[in-house]
Amino acid sequence: MKFPFYHQLDSGDCGPSCLRMIAKFYGRTFEVHQLREHCYANKNGVPLLGINDAAEHIGFRCTAVKSSFEKFAQKAIFPCIVHWRKDHFIVVYKIKVKKQANGEWTGKIYVADPAFGLMTYSVADFLDGWTANKTDNENHGTFLLLVPTLDFYHPDACSEKNQQIKLLYFLDYIRPYKKLFAQIILGMFFGLVFSFIFPFLSQAVVDYGIMNNNLNFIYLVLAAQVILSLSELVIGFIQSWILLHVTSRIGIALISDFIAKMLKLPISFFDSKNTGDIMQRIGDHSRIQSFLTGTSISTLFSFLNFFVFAGILAYYNLTMLLIFIVGHTFYIIWVLLFLKIRRELDFKHFDKASRNQSELIEIITGAEEIKLCGCEQKMRNRWESIQAELFRLGIKGLSISQIQSAGAFFLSNITNITLSILSAYLVINGEITLGMMMSLSYILGQLKGPIGAFIGLVHAYQDAKISLERLEEIHFQEDEDQTNRLKINQLSLQGKDIHLNNITFGYLGEKIPPVLKNISFTIPHNKITAIVGESGSGKTTLIKLLLGYYEPQQGEILIGNTNLKNLNNKLWRSNCGSVMQNGFIFSATIAENIAISDNSINREKLYHAASLANINDFIETTPEGYNTKIGSNGNGISQGQRQRLLIARSIYKDPAYLFFDEATNALDANNERAVIENLHHFFQGRTAVVVAHRLSTVKYADQIIVLQAGEVAEIGTHRELLDKQGVYYNLVKNQIEL
Repeated sequence: MKFPFYHQLDSGDCGPSCLRMIAKFYGRTFEVHQLREHCYANKNGVPLLGINDAAEHIGFRCTAVKSSFEKFAQKAIFPCIVHWRKDHFIVVYKIKVKKQANGEWTGKIYVADPAFGLMTYSVADFLDGWTANKTDNENHGTFLLLVPTLDFYHPDACSEKNQQIKLLYFLDYIRPYKKLFAQIILGMFFGLVFSFIFPFLSQAVVDYGIMNNNLNFIYLVLAAQVILSLSELVIGFIQSWILLHVTSRIGIALISDFIAKMLKLPISFFDSKNTGDIMQRIGDHSRIQSFLTGTSISTLFSFLNFFVFAGILAYYNLTMLLIFIVGHTFYIIWVLLFLKIRRELDFKHFDKASRNQSELIEIITGAEEIKLCGCEQKMRNRWESIQAELFRLGIKGLSISQIQSAGAFFLSNITNITLSILSAYLVINGEITLGMMMSLSYILGQLKGPIGAFIGLVHAYQDAKISLERLEEIHFQEDEDQTNRLKINQLSLQGKDIHLNNITFGYLGEKIPPVLKNISFTIPHNKITAIVGESGSGKTTLIKLLLGYYEPQQGEILIGNTNLKNLNNKLWRSNCGSVMQNGFIFSATIAENIAISDNSINREKLYHAASLANINDFIETTPEGYNTKIGSNGNGISQGQRQRLLIARSIYKDPAYLFFDEATNALDANNERAVIENLHHFFQGRTAVVVAHRLSTVKYADQIIVLQAGEVAEIGTHRELLDKQGVYYNLVKNQIEL
């Protein structure tokens, strides 16, 4: 029995893909995005502990082991997941090894590598990739043993979904243009009719015109051919214009719907995705579009063309038709033998191209830091190493293509030579006329076209199917505000306290110490609550929980009496203004960046927000004032100007709740004093949560929450906490003489 294999869809999907293969081996099918949800995936992939928890979630009993290769070979239960080359996971599903008298191991290890396919390693090659920590002269590695429990086979053990996008799903994009497609099909039909007439005209020129010395008849036939050729040309031009119009509209609709779907996903989804992976998926739509609007329609008429001309060839000579069919059947079989290799190369190319995209984006956006750190050569070498890998893949792809082409060329030409010899023999023996021979040459040429179109269709279908597998993950990912989950879409949130009851949360599951531990306190409405603590104490994580980035693993967050997870996220965030540490500045004008939440800018609100954020002076010095373009494609701005723009954006929104995470840490003393005074007035009548280190930012807060190692250490006002001389006192004593 062949071990089930799945390619990883993204560079960081090796762990979930390994688990998916083992689950399939034991009889259950899961989609990779289902498993990734429980693996604590991030942009760097997944940890072994994440795979362990995901496996236990679907019903496996797991044991993570670190041992020597000898113990692995003798005692491991296969298939198991092995940590490979320190940054990858593979499945070892079978092992046939033996230890020699001299202590060396011989044999083979059978591996399912989600990046490359089913592979076989010698012991030496396997040990080269085995995660190595030299201990007592032994190569030690880490692996995860998985044994299915009864829960694994229980139908309700996990929500098992076998959803798949079919190509028919995308036909909905074609329906609005069915009249235009009807015109394209009508044009193809006329082209087919014209092609049907041409061989008979060619035969008539030779057999009736030349043989009877009838020049007028030849002129008449040639005139007819010219008219038919021009008609075919005009129809082709019209088809091209119509097809350009349709494909452009469909392409825009496909990518627009993809972006709309992507922006409905939870914020946590983007923590596990590299920019390059998402960009490559957008490129996948072009292959689906090409298959639906071009390849499939043209191939349909190629098939009709084939049957028409096959009938004509059978009418002329049945033997020639049989030789053509047999020869080109071998040709098609030869080409189809390479489909599996094409698929593997496509996945490898996707992975490398995704990394290439991410590296380029990182180099461009981080150019300033690269130059400051003096690591230009290192970054360029990283990019060049990916180019070398892409080049090697290109060489391998070219070699495979040339082998395929050589075999196809040989089979095709053998068939053609055989048919040429046969037609010459028939003319010499008087069984067919010279005009019929010329007509047969044209017919054979018309029959070869559909064969090539069929091969193209198979390749295009394979490409589209591979692209669909990658797009399934996005299209079947659950939306942040799921339609099947009843959420509150209308609720007045003004003047409601926020209650945190026994909140526990960690990014890597319950087996790793959580970032926040059993947090409980109340954020009173229309008051300022400051959150302080050492770096890594969980302040930013707490803000993200309050904004709905993630759901707590334990406990609940209540807005008044309403659980935050039951609120529509869009409704909640429309009532919130936020300034995060990594707030984004768009490539747009200053006015558009501040008023990003509005389609039409309210000038009065814009000027008020800029004034409170104390950024008016900067704006007035720019070339075009509020219409000055900034961001990645505009004028550069300092970190302090960036933070004041983000504050202005939050003020412009005029929200009931404000969440500021180190919003003034890059401001100089004068700007900070002015901004804090303005914000203190703006906060009146609003609920504000401010994360800060600076005493000047937090000392006027109505309540200060002190976090230490993910727990609430102290709660009180500035004066109360100083009098305690506890954690808060130690945090601020270096900022002021106490």
